[in-house]
Formats: sequence, C-alpha cells, structure tokens
Amino acid sequence: MDWIMDKVEAWRLLDLGIAVGLFLLFLLFRRLFVRFLFAFLMRRLARLELAARVLEAFEKPLRGLFVLLGAYLAILYYIPAHWAIMLVVHKLFRSGMILLIGAGLYNLSAVSSLFMEGALKRFGGDDSSMLIPFLSKAVRFVVIVIAITAVVSEWGFNINGVVAGMGLGSLALALAAKDTLGNILGGVIIILEKPFSKGDWILTPSTEGVVEDITFRSSKIRTFADALVTVPNSTLADQPITNWSRMGRRRITFTLNVALDTEADRLTASIDRIEQYLMDHEDVDDGTIMVKFNEFKESSLGIMLYYFTKTTAWKDHLTVRQDTQLAMLQILKEEGVRLALPVQRVLIDRESGAARNAGDAGLG
Repeated sequence: MDWIMDKVEAWRLLDLGIAVGLFLLFLLFRRLFVRFLFAFLMRRLARLELAARVLEAFEKPLRGLFVLLGAYLAILYYIPAHWAIMLVVHKLFRSGMILLIGAGLYNLSAVSSLFMEGALKRFGGDDSSMLIPFLSKAVRFVVIVIAITAVVSEWGFNINGVVAGMGLGSLALALAAKDTLGNILGGVIIILEKPFSKGDWILTPSTEGVVEDITFRSSKIRTFADALVTVPNSTLADQPITNWSRMGRRRITFTLNVALDTEADRLTASIDRIEQYLMDHEDVDDGTIMVKFNEFKESSLGIMLYYFTKTTAWKDHLTVRQDTQLAMLQILKEEGVRLALPVQRVLIDRESGAARNAGDAGLG
C-alpha cells in the first residue's frame, strides 16, 4: 500500500509541476507578446493614430489575459474535476475576463475623447471646450457601472431587485440630491452653451476672475487676489456672465475737467487736437472716438473722452491709456488750457455782518 501511496503522491507532484510549467509558459507568451508582437503591431499601425491608440488602450488588459489564461488552465489541470470547484473556477475566470474588458474600455475612453475632439474641431469647436472631458468622464462612469453589474450578475445576484429598490427610492434620492442634480444640469448647460471656457476672464454678480476648471458640480475661478473660488454650476447658470476675454477691443472713458475761465477758442483747439491725436494713434481703434465738451460744472468745464484700445490685454491696455493721457496733458499745456483745481467760494453778506456787529455792540 505504501508504494501505491508513493506512486499517487509522485503523480500529484508531477501534475503540480505540469500545472506550474503551464502557468510559466503563458507568462513567457506574455513577455514575447509584449516584446515582439505588440511592438510589431504598433510599428505597423503608427500611421493610423486611432488604431494605434486602441491597441495601446488594450495593452495592459492583454497582458493580464495571458496571466488569467495560464492560471485558469493550470487550475483546471491540477484540481480534481469536482462540479462545485469547477463552478467557482469558471465564475472566477469569467469575472476576470469581464474586468479585463472593462479595463480596456476604460482606457479606450481616452481614445474616444481624442476622436470626439477631432469631430468637435470639424464643427468649429476649440481646444478650450470642456465638453470632451465631461463626456469622457461620463463614458468612464458608464463603463465602471456596466462592469460591476456584469460581475455581480455572474455570481448569481439578482440585480432586478436592486433596480426595483432604486426605483422606489428614486423620489427620496431626487429630493435629497436636488441641489447636486441642479449643479450637474447647470454644468451641462454651461458646457453646451459655452458662455465661457477654461482660461477665460469672467465677471458675475458673485465673483470675478479666470476660469481654471469646470467639473460636474462646480466651476473653479481664480480671482485677481490669487484666491480660488468654487462656484456651484447652478448659480453660474442662473446669473448674468460677462466674458471679458471675448472683447474685441477695450474701452477707455473719463471726463477731463479744465478751468472754468478757459476761453472758447482755446477749448475748441484742444478738443480738435486731442481727437486728431487719438485718430492717428496706432493702438487706438478709430472706429469709435468721441472727444466732446459736454458739461458745465460748478468749478470746471467737462470734456468727455470715449475711445477703445485695440489690445484687450490689461497691461498693454494700461500702457496705451497712460500714453494717451500724457499726450493730452501736453496738448493742454501747449494750448494754454489749465486743468481745473478744487475751488470753494465763500459769499459774505456785509449787511448781516454789520447788523450782527451792531447787536453785539448794544449788548456791551
């Protein structure tokens, strides 16, 4: 009997060795696949960017497939053919296959975003659109949900009851997540209508700054004080939004106050020279230039100036504003026109003063 047991034990060790060898063989196939076959396919598909990206997305899942197949065949060879054990092994293998396919599709969502980006450009979209990242995140979420659902179903769990339970609880969930859903819908509206894009300078009743990111729930805005403000998308969708980055030109408007005793001919000459200077300035848009004497004030005469710089960059805009205002000061100096200074006039009623003095004398 002992020699029979020894022989059986030897056969089991042999089976174990064959199973381990089978697993190691698939590991070798995995290494050969990566080193030769995958590299060969990548070289052949280098000109087809989309196909190369698809193959690249499934590279790691294909590596995992060799490991999964090696382990599956090794277990089938070594473990006795018992129906309960085989059922678990088959379910583990199918679950692993589902997860590998899900991982490949998850990686493929990045490739699909490139494809959608190309399609968006054909329809006049730009690189700053947040629609592609938004859709990519949605696709990845759907892939994860489907993969988890498929694995759960593979192990015999009835997801119909879960779906029915979700249907019964959907009303309570919708009420509890009303604000969150509103923010998500607001994000969809912002992405589709595109009142602003990433990198734009915007002004709203609640904040002003440069848009750094747009997510499902909120948008992040970097203020000019270098603070990061997170604004719910539902709030942005319901507010008026001024997009300063989409200005074609930038406005300058102010009133130039000159002395009240300025002669009319000197005032007219100054206005004409300032207007001609702005018309000739290469950085000032000559489409809308208004230089008009339009206002009498208590201590000055008001000249309204209204014009636009061609540049919208703040620093360059301030440079043009400085140059034009310094030139205006020089023109006023050459024409002998003084700027108005704060003046306060005091009127003294002599009769009232005399009466007051007389009254004071009588009391003495």
